[in-house]
Order: sequence, then structure tokens, then C-alpha cells
Amino acid sequence: MKKITQIVFIFAVALLLVSCKNTKQKIQEHVSTYNNSSSIKGHGITSTTAKAFLNDNKIEIRIETNLEENDENKLAYKDSFPDLLKEMIKNNQISTELIDEGVKFDVYFLAYNNAILAQQLVDKEELAAIENGASAGSKETAKL
Repeated sequence: MKKITQIVFIFAVALLLVSCKNTKQKIQEHVSTYNNSSSIKGHGITSTTAKAFLNDNKIEIRIETNLEENDENKLAYKDSFPDLLKEMIKNNQISTELIDEGVKFDVYFLAYNNAILAQQLVDKEELAAIENGASAGSKETAKL
């Protein structure tokens, strides 16, 4: 009986430690999971990576493509970017739990030469706008 109590106690402590991660640990875990398993499908996408900025409570997601930097591509991806963000939220590539804890996701859609085709900072305000079918747009920096 004493052995069973010890095992249950150790299991309970381990479970408590796992469930008590702070935001910085959750950011690191999210970035690691993203980089090890994420795949975003779409026209011209060649790779995607996430990077943690722990002091800023921010995760940067770079979606690299083989597309040219031109007005046509900028306009096309500026218009389709909100749908891509919705899909990323649905697939937990952008974590609503982390956003609720104050983490911001800075998502870049890049041309083959690393020029920005579209960019969006997703925080609590922008998440609400995306989920309601509209983009707040105040933080959108895609330029034509």
C-alpha cells in the first residue's frame, strides 16, 4: 500500500509540474512543435518556420515562397492572408491559449527574396476580428 501511495504521489507531482508551465515555457514548446511538425500548403509555399522572442512575448512565423515580389502577388496575398490566418488558428499553428496569455504572433508571408508580400500581427484584438470574419487592419503592414 505504501508503494502505491508513493507512485500516486510522484505521478501527481509530475502532473502538477507539467501543467504549471509559465508563458515563456509554453512559447518555447509551441515554437519547437511548430518547427518540427508544421506544414502550410498553398501556391508557391516552400517552407515555414517559427522563432520565439521571449522578452517581447512574441512568436514570429515566416512563410517563405518562391513567388516574385510584385504588386499582383502583394495584392493577391494581402486579400487571401486572413483566410490563411484563420486556417493557422484552426490548426493551432497560432495558439489562442498563448494569445489569451498576452503572446503576439507576427506572421510574415515572404517572396523568394524575403520581401514581405503580407504581414499581420495577431494579438487579442486582431484574433477577435479574424474570428468575426473581418480584419482590424490597423496592424497590417502589407504595402502596395
